Amino acid sequence: MRTADRRLALGLYRTGHTRHLLESALELGVTDLDTAFNYHHFASHRTLAAIAGDLLPAFTISTKVGYFPDGHDLDPARLRAAVEQSARELGRAPDTVLLHNPESSVEGFVSACAVLLEMRDAGLCKSWGFSTWDPRRLLEADWEIPRPDVAMVRAGLTVSAAILNAVDELVDRAEIAELWGMAPFAGNADDSIWQTVDTLVRLRFEVPEDEVAPCRAELSR
Repeated sequence: MRTADRRLALGLYRTGHTRHLLESALELGVTDLDTAFNYHHFASHRTLAAIAGDLLPAFTISTKVGYFPDGHDLDPARLRAAVEQSARELGRAPDTVLLHNPESSVEGFVSACAVLLEMRDAGLCKSWGFSTWDPRRLLEADWEIPRPDVAMVRAGLTVSAAILNAVDELVDRAEIAELWGMAPFAGNADDSIWQTVDTLVRLRFEVPEDEVAPCRAELSR
């Protein structure tokens, strides 16, 4: 088993839920696992516990709440119940709970953040935040929220400059403590762009300061 590498996480949005997948992740040193209340037809958490409950303590687990069988909803009572159900089904409290695409129900954003903060303080997770695919609608609204521990945002060369700029504005406005990137291959690792770009520079343990700005500028074109 390789040394754990916290720069990488196994996201279960498009993958199957198999024990072999989780075992392979651990062998490769990937010890962060990301899922959601609605993944795997709303059965991700209990499936993980059923097929690999003994492996879950080795993972740092993040999950997301906000989608229900009847659609997206940030109602505080439903979110609270979803977080509690997630912990029961996993057999442990998730390490991080994120609001799932809060830009889909902006009017409930403030109260939803308050609920997740309560859940953290009650011990149902260690940290809270939100996962947004496109934060521009959030930025159009007037809100004040407690400082999130983390935000998950889109990453990779295929993300538009408008979204990257919106992420920067969101980080400043919400005073986000930690930023995670998601979907670096935009759902298609075979896209021609990945055959022409050297992605290894992104996987270095240390990137010199003078390389950070040029990479960010390239992403913003």
